[in-house]
Amino acid sequence: MDRTSICPKEPIFLHPIITNPKNNYDNNNSSASRSSDSADAAGDGDGRWASKLLRDCAAAMSEKDSAKIHHLLWMLNELSSPYGDSDQKLASYFLQALFCKATDSGRRCYKTLISVAEKTHSFDSVRKLTLKFQEATPWTTFGHVASNGAMLEALEGETRIHVIDISNTACTQWPTLLEALATRNNDETPRLKLTVVVTTTVAKSVMKEISPRMEKFARLMGVPFEFNVITGLNRLSELTKEGLGVLEDEAVAVNCIGALRRVDIEERTSFIQTIKSLNPKVFTIVEEEADFTSSRGDFVKCFEECLRFYTMYFDMLEESFGPTSNEKLMLERECSRSIVRVLACDEDDREMDDVDRRETGRQWAERLSSGAGSGFKSVGYSDDVIDDVRALLKRYKAGWSVVLPAAGEDDQLGVYLAWKDEPVVWASIWKP
Repeated sequence: MDRTSICPKEPIFLHPIITNPKNNYDNNNSSASRSSDSADAAGDGDGRWASKLLRDCAAAMSEKDSAKIHHLLWMLNELSSPYGDSDQKLASYFLQALFCKATDSGRRCYKTLISVAEKTHSFDSVRKLTLKFQEATPWTTFGHVASNGAMLEALEGETRIHVIDISNTACTQWPTLLEALATRNNDETPRLKLTVVVTTTVAKSVMKEISPRMEKFARLMGVPFEFNVITGLNRLSELTKEGLGVLEDEAVAVNCIGALRRVDIEERTSFIQTIKSLNPKVFTIVEEEADFTSSRGDFVKCFEECLRFYTMYFDMLEESFGPTSNEKLMLERECSRSIVRVLACDEDDREMDDVDRRETGRQWAERLSSGAGSGFKSVGYSDDVIDDVRALLKRYKAGWSVVLPAAGEDDQLGVYLAWKDEPVVWASIWKP
């Protein structure tokens, strides 16, 4: 076929967007500069004091040293600020999780954070946040480009396509795919059915707004289109072939972006088997590169990994957004919910609907290829898709790169998006 680049343009159906939002920061900015002398004294001489204090506090909790815990929590409270530099923000959000852990209030705090997020969520706020994040970083667009390219190649020549989207990126991935389908050099534009499985409670409220925009965009592109949304699930493990409405004459593609980590750890193999039962032409996966799973029985080890990941993430946000960006603040607050969920909530609490246990690309690959009957086979990305990904990264500030499997390594390692040479997002292709 005549190949069309699948690098995304701005998602038309989400516009208009406010490009210079009014700064809504309150006057707490003044707290960002307080106690700098104490912070320097607490650090290791490089100005990065938060990590040391947070690690010491986590160790004290593991050792049940009450006096040290109280002292370190007090110090962190004095030095931290959600409106300060990256160290002060890191200290603020991890302090919240440590306090919840110390007081056994993780579930209550997490549910409160979710409730507040639901009340402030709207289509406009999600639209603005999503587009600003994609404009500033390739964190999500990397996976969109890699997955769309893989799907277009796997579904070449199909006339009835059913894409099952299990993600939380507000459908921003799909306008580019619709445009690519409309411009393929085929006699007949294929019919596309898109079934979106909502993975988070805060995303449910915006889907009613997104649905008519997607349908309008498909008409504009001249692509026969059907749009379905599944929102009634308590857990992703409840998905079934019948519930997804998969028909025998459809070529199925399953797209999971940041979704597998939301499946209960004990149910992941059975969830993957459910995906396999759909007999998809292609199964695309994008996950953040962190391990919050193997260490869940060791608080200090899990804390270290969580701190490593979010230190890198907060630094990335700091360099990618302006100092007074409302969108950056919202993204950081999303992180605070995840940090509390991972570090301060009982993993076995069945009343907690949300799961957030990341695994590394290698761990996912092992589950997919050899996990108790999962039996998926990895597929390498074509040179064309890799070229599209590299072209995408040129649109952003320096510091981003693509990491490919080394010569002789298995394709199941997929590809990584790296920030300052540190792998942060993993993308891969699988077939039954």
